[in-house]
Amino acid sequence: MAVERTFVAIKPDGVQRGLVGEILGRFERKGFKLVGLKQLAPSRELAGEHYGVHRERPFFAGLVDFITSGPVVAMVWEGDGVIASARKLIGATKPLEAEPGTIRGDLAVNIGRNVIHGSDGPDTAQFEINLWFSPEELNAWTPSDQSWRVES
Repeated sequence: MAVERTFVAIKPDGVQRGLVGEILGRFERKGFKLVGLKQLAPSRELAGEHYGVHRERPFFAGLVDFITSGPVVAMVWEGDGVIASARKLIGATKPLEAEPGTIRGDLAVNIGRNVIHGSDGPDTAQFEINLWFSPEELNAWTPSDQSWRVES
């Protein structure tokens, strides 16, 4: 598999509930490399751009209201197959349909408070990374245990 990057955000409910460390740990234990991390209060403009594909949907305003209701932890993770793997770690959008062992399956109760967002494909990942991070905020580095994470 090719090394790729994906965008992941811990939503306000996850931050407020103190789940940031738990979620970061799951990605780190999986073996992915964190190359961007920040906590911010998203503006309505940023939220509108992020959820732009849903602009005409009846739930759009609620998405924007919620994501701007508190701090968000935005992250960029890097690794082999990280986009698909992150989606599996995160679990189904509807927490009651998410498998036990996934972030949503273990930590979320309903779709309106599903704790986390993850890019759903390469194009979306690139769009979201560029939307939430400047190039200067992303760090290229090599973990000291890289040879133990992936086969060369």
